[in-house]
Amino acid sequence: MKKIYTIRWSETSERDLKSIIEYLAKDSPSRAYEVFSNIREKASNLHSFPGRGRVVPELQDQGITQYRELIIAQWRIVYRISEGTVYVVSVLDSRQNVEDLLLKRLLGLQM
Repeated sequence: MKKIYTIRWSETSERDLKSIIEYLAKDSPSRAYEVFSNIREKASNLHSFPGRGRVVPELQDQGITQYRELIIAQWRIVYRISEGTVYVVSVLDSRQNVEDLLLKRLLGLQM
């Protein structure tokens, strides 16, 4: 029988997604809804096979391999898997300096 994982969104990832949607909604509420739905759907699909995402290359270069990501257009859903749960930790625009942003967040530094 296939294992089913629980999906948990961190406060940070919820804020990330909210910021993205609010920004997009200024120009196109329908586009914002489309992006929101797509990101939430792809993240929820991790329940059946969370290993499908790749290790985040910017973190792997630093020796950090427990974080994976799904790429959806220009958005990156960053997550980790632990004891039957997928923790979504960030939703980022790939045009950002992802390495600096993630390292600061993981080290608990203020931004």
